[in-house]
Formats: sequence, C-alpha cells, structure tokens
Amino acid sequence: MKQNYRNLTVAILGAGTVGAQVAHRLLTHRAEHASRIGAELDVVGIAVRSLDSKRSVDLPAELLTTDAESLVVGADIVVELMGGIEPAKTLILRALESGADVITANKALLAAHGPELFDAADKVGAQLYYEAAVAGAIPIIRPLRDSLAGDHVNRILGIVNGTTNFILDLMDSEGQSMEQALATATDLGYAEADPTADIEGFDAAQKASLLAQLAFHTAVDVEQVYREGITKITLDQVRQARSQGSVVKLLAICERVAGPDGPGVSVRVHPTLVPDTHPLASVRGANNAVFVEAEAAGSLMFYGAGAGGPETASAVLGDIVSAARRHVVGGPGVAESTHANLPMVDPGHIDTSYHVWLEVADRPGVLAEIAQVFAAKDVSVETVQQSLTPDANGGPPTATLVIQTHRAPGESLDAVVNTLQSSDAVTRVSGVIRVEGE
Repeated sequence: MKQNYRNLTVAILGAGTVGAQVAHRLLTHRAEHASRIGAELDVVGIAVRSLDSKRSVDLPAELLTTDAESLVVGADIVVELMGGIEPAKTLILRALESGADVITANKALLAAHGPELFDAADKVGAQLYYEAAVAGAIPIIRPLRDSLAGDHVNRILGIVNGTTNFILDLMDSEGQSMEQALATATDLGYAEADPTADIEGFDAAQKASLLAQLAFHTAVDVEQVYREGITKITLDQVRQARSQGSVVKLLAICERVAGPDGPGVSVRVHPTLVPDTHPLASVRGANNAVFVEAEAAGSLMFYGAGAGGPETASAVLGDIVSAARRHVVGGPGVAESTHANLPMVDPGHIDTSYHVWLEVADRPGVLAEIAQVFAAKDVSVETVQQSLTPDANGGPPTATLVIQTHRAPGESLDAVVNTLQSSDAVTRVSGVIRVEGE
C-alpha cells in the first residue's frame, strides 16, 4: 500500500506480558505495518506503574511513563492492557471522548461496563476493538461481528479458559486428581496463585457475555450468566465419562432458545460432558476453541492458543492495524449491534440431558425408590450404572449409581435433586453434570 497519510500516534497503557510484546512488535516491525496500513505508527509512550520493573522484553526507557492520563490525550490509537476496572475505565472513556480509537483485552471491564464504553465510542464516531478479550490469539470477535453479521447464529459452545481445560485434560489423560492437576497448573504458570477466577468460572462467564452479545445482538450483563466452576469435578467422574466415550470440559454456552414468553437467549458456563466424537472433545492442554453453529454457514470451529504474551499480542496487533486502516480510509467507527434485545432465559427452562451421581445404601428396593423420584418429576431415565465400594470399617458397602437422563428442563432436574437429597434411600448426591454436543 502506498504511504500518503500522516503518521498515526499510538499510546500503550500497560507493559506486562502482553503490553511489552505489543510495544516490542510495533517498534521492530514498523516498516512492515506501515506497508499494510498506508501510514506509519509512532509509539508515543508506554504507561507503566513502575519505571524500574523488569520487562519480558527490552523497551526504550524514553517511552516509559507513569503519567497515563496525559498519554491518552491526543493519541490516535490507545491500547489498554492494564487490566482491572479502574483506572482502565476512566482512561478508556477519556481516550474515546478525545476521539481516539481504543483497543483493549480487558474482558472484565467489557463484561461489566461494555454498553457504557460502546455508547461513548458511538457518540464521537470512534471505535472500540477487543479481539484479544476472548480466546487470546483465536480470531472470534471479528468473525462474529463482521463475517457472520448477516447470518443467524443459533449456538456457541466455547472452551474459553485455558487453565480449566489444562486441569481437566490432566485428570483425563494422566489420572491426576483435581488437587494434583491444579498444583501442576500452578507450577507451570497456567494457574494464578489465586485461581478462583479460572476454576470457579468467572473468567469464562465474562467471555461468554461478550460472545453472546455479538452473536445475538443483545446486551448481556455478566451477572446474567449462569455459572458453575470445576471444583466439584472428581477423578471418578472424569474416568466414568471416559468409559462412556465422553470427556468433561468447562464450556461457555450461548444459544437462542424458546423461553416461556417467546424467543430468548441462554448464556451459561458449567462443566459439561462432551462426546469424544465432537470436535471440542479433542481440545487438549491449555488451548481454547469456539464452536459456532449458524443457520447458513453451518458449523464452524475456531481453535488455538487462548493465552500467552505473543499469542494475545497477535490479536491486539490485528486490532491496531484495523484501527489504523480506518483512520487512513476515513469514516466513523461501526457501532456495536445490540438492537435485538432478546430476553434472557433462566437455565431452569433449558432442556438438557444429565448424568447424576448418587451414593446410596446397598439394599433391596433402592433403585425403584430413586426411579420413582425421577418419574414423579417427569425426568426420563436412559441408563443406570452401579458400582459397589466396600466399607473401610467392615460395614455394608456403599453403592454408587450413575444415572443418565433423557433431555429434560433444568427446573425438573433441580426438583429431582432436591427430593433425592432428603430421601432415606440416598446417602449423597455427589455430582450433576450436563451433556452437550450430542
């Protein structure tokens, strides 16, 4: 592309693992980016918390500053890689109000305050880009926002958290317990010292809200996302799933559904049994994948690294080039589409099949009592597996039942579980896992 446009200024907020990689690549590939854009990109500053902190790559000292507020004013493109809600939100709003395009990887901020930020961008004709906010290097935001904008997306199934996928994969492939797999993930740097955001599903819920908003043109607050983590998953459950040709994955599920008052949207995150014939079952280690089902395009899967400095930097750099090209070509930013305003549907109204793990007394008539509970709540049983565990003190053995149901509403299954928990026939309801991808 012939360069005939003024240089564009880029301000970077944050020089952590991703921010340092973005800055380094903008500086070292300056000529290559200019040839693609038609204008050169000038990095005018990199805001950091401390000038003396050690970086993953060497950055010019003269570009580092602790004055983030002054840096965003006057820049053409502001790249926010600080994380957290504040001061990131205030700085992004200030940048947008000054007319700058903003690139962010801040999923937590977008999930909590996305509509406010998109509205601020729309008012001044700026653009807010966030490809790196979901699934790292995997290009999924642009395909949903642009490539599939004219299609009718029905469903998204996503492995969007690498830490939980790594843990569940270790349990499946190496027979490690949840505690052992988490310790391994921590030692290798896949899990933070406090892994709560990952293993309790908060990170995946934030990403699910963004995917649902794009796919269904409906604002989805993260508080509306149903969420379960993986901490209750046991090695026995993972082994039993494998014996039946399935694997356990933490999925972000976004789908159009028929609600009690008409068409709506369901967005949820929870452990899920996925048949090993489904493409998502083969996603190993810390990788991510997003499986999209669209009316015209059919089934599409986007797969790759969901985290990492260079990988996430790739998505950020793609957004920077897109923003720069928009400056060169001209025209206002494209507003986010949230005009469908579909209502959220409670998980209790969603039909799914389930596996239910029960510890029961090993005595005659127990199975009949349990089957009667399922029948009374209109939940049809498909299969039952039983195993016996000897009592360590020489008492009667405990029977473990694994009951697979046909599809049923979530509220019916909840009623079954509540009844079983108070039943004399059941010692403990040890697990309930939904099945998807059949």
